[in-house]
Amino acid sequence: DSGETPVRSHVRRSPHGRQVLPAHLPREIVTIDIDESQKTCNCGARKAVIGTIDSEKLDYVPASLRIRQTSRLKYACPVCHEGVVEAPAPPQAVEKSLAAEGLLAHVVVSKYADHLPLHRLSGIFRRERVELAPSTLCDWVADVATALSPIGEQLRREITATGYLQTDDTPITVLDRGGGSFKGRIWTYLDPIGRQVVFDATQTHERAGPEAFLANFQGYLQADAYTGYDALYRTGRLTEVACWAHARRRFIDALPTDAAAAPILALIQQLYDVERDVADATPEARRAARQTSAATLLARLDEVRHALAPRTLPKSPLGEALRYLDQQWMALQRYLIDGQLVIDNNNAERQLRTVAVGRKNWLFAGSFEGARRAALLYSLIQSCRLVEISPFLYVRDILVRVTSHPHQRLHELTPRGWKVTFGASLAA
Repeated sequence: DSGETPVRSHVRRSPHGRQVLPAHLPREIVTIDIDESQKTCNCGARKAVIGTIDSEKLDYVPASLRIRQTSRLKYACPVCHEGVVEAPAPPQAVEKSLAAEGLLAHVVVSKYADHLPLHRLSGIFRRERVELAPSTLCDWVADVATALSPIGEQLRREITATGYLQTDDTPITVLDRGGGSFKGRIWTYLDPIGRQVVFDATQTHERAGPEAFLANFQGYLQADAYTGYDALYRTGRLTEVACWAHARRRFIDALPTDAAAAPILALIQQLYDVERDVADATPEARRAARQTSAATLLARLDEVRHALAPRTLPKSPLGEALRYLDQQWMALQRYLIDGQLVIDNNNAERQLRTVAVGRKNWLFAGSFEGARRAALLYSLIQSCRLVEISPFLYVRDILVRVTSHPHQRLHELTPRGWKVTFGASLAA
């Protein structure tokens, strides 16, 4: 042994090229000329421009506040000085507010899309020498939520009219009037096909919350094994679809203490491999692949779990994972019957992630009404993200439209409806 340590050879990365800057951004052209003394040739002739050497850099201009003054013209007869008329005031979603629609949209998006607490936003405005107290910003958020509540109700009606929803929930600290606090819940109801989502706030984790929200819903409901949904399943209106990610998580937790969990995890991984292979297929083709490949894997998984059960301690991590699998077995197989269903509930959990990140910044809701307002605004912001539109442009625009838009066409003001009806022209 020479005692020398082998050194791995360096692998040179392939060049990735310079990033192409977005074409939609405005360009500021800065022209740099040569010195006047260099524009004359040695022969005495005047040199002519034959081209340019162009380079681009991405720059940033800080956001700025401005004052928008609206002047409404007044008319009167110059002879008799009668018949005074004045131009009508423009529609306003928030009457007599100091803030215009752009500023209101900025405050809402900063808090509910960018997780910025209002006291930090107040500090940012202070750097611009504009004093806006956090309490003022809070009042504006409340006013916006009140103005947009009809759109939230329309979104809720559209969500519950679909035939397939995913749901999950997360706790949230809520202050009460007595100076204490309690653990409320924020629930998410995701339409993965129509790409819309609604959040709902409840004071407890009891089943009354989902029962009230889903009172008019009929179809597939994909969720975890929360027993509060059981009464809904027994009505026959809802068909339970379980989540393989929740089942898999239990076997991952059991693996460090019992290697017998490994075969189950390997088979679950193969189920996900089938889903990856048919991700871009039609629902009919996806269902056909599941009925063959996935069904064979599930039959093998069924054999393995029954073989493991007699020789596993019931209260061990693996025993609890097997019990969960046994209780959810029929619902876990239900995604095979319809190609539009998905294998797990992860998309709903991703929607709740924005609440979890925001919760680390703003810590609590000041009241239960505040939690309900947050649920409404999260619904609109996250639905914007699902249909890939700018939350700022959307909120700013509907704050102008909502006061005068016909109620029977309220569907045009949900994020999905707005994108189809107004989004293209505004983007242009």
